[in-house]
Amino acid sequence: MSGARHIPVMAREVVDALQPRDGGRYLDGTFGAGGYTTAMLDRADCQVIAIDRDPDAIAAGRALAERYAPRLRLIEGRFGDMAELLSAEGVEDVDGVALDLGVSSMQFDQADRGFSFRASGPLDMRMEKGGASAADLVNETKETDLADIIWRYGEERRSRRVARSIVEARRTKRIETTGELAEIVRRAVGPQGRDESDPATRTFQALRIAVNDELGELERGLVAAEQVLAPGGRLAVVSFHSLEDRAVKEFVRARAGRTPGPSRHAPPGMGARTATLRDLSRKPVLPSDEEVAANPRARSARLRVAEKLGAETLGAGSAA
Repeated sequence: MSGARHIPVMAREVVDALQPRDGGRYLDGTFGAGGYTTAMLDRADCQVIAIDRDPDAIAAGRALAERYAPRLRLIEGRFGDMAELLSAEGVEDVDGVALDLGVSSMQFDQADRGFSFRASGPLDMRMEKGGASAADLVNETKETDLADIIWRYGEERRSRRVARSIVEARRTKRIETTGELAEIVRRAVGPQGRDESDPATRTFQALRIAVNDELGELERGLVAAEQVLAPGGRLAVVSFHSLEDRAVKEFVRARAGRTPGPSRHAPPGMGARTATLRDLSRKPVLPSDEEVAANPRARSARLRVAEKLGAETLGAGSAA
């Protein structure tokens, strides 16, 4: 979990968006190796409360918490529960929330966590190291349900063929490693073009999202972030694939009063309503060419920013 191997994506843009100030209080909902947290603490004499569902991230962050004590507090938990976690800490609101979605670089780089097929390891993918693993999902899910997961969360056009191949393979033996699964998927999908990603990429993404309920967690986290933000506080969300970015875009548009009907990602009753957020990024902020060249993982990143409206501006519209 070395921070030296982790390059936070669009850290400058995220911190610029949050505008940390002296005496302010901010929430990093996806602590990871502490990239955004460190950038905020270095930008201003502020406080940061950092949350992560991965116990390894919390353990590795203790040295950082000591360095910035008492301005940094670490909490193990899910960002979707941020309202309850903050309340337990005696905190009513914050001046900014940062969310860096998906798997962290450290998780991805550790073969024994099972997020990547670059090096074969146990088929795990659990961010919290608890509950059902990807191996459980792959070996115990009905073929039709498995195909639906791969299609819905991975947008894999050959999802049925992949699911069928997985079911056929597991009849012989339980699929236990990332290497085994990747080969099954590659044979099912077939060769890709020179510029396309590995054929197993979409299936691995789908399984990871399903194992960790990432889209459900994102929906809960967006609602919670709006709840805990103080008036004028800002929400900055970095996403890495279209499903995440679409959910964030639709949520912010709905909360800014710019959605004609209820969003399918929004809670019930969110149709016509008074605007509570100002959409500060009608189009997502993209990483610079220089950042992509230095950190290829930034290539698909998208940043969206919103601001909590105060009582005096509620109902005034969403003009930026």
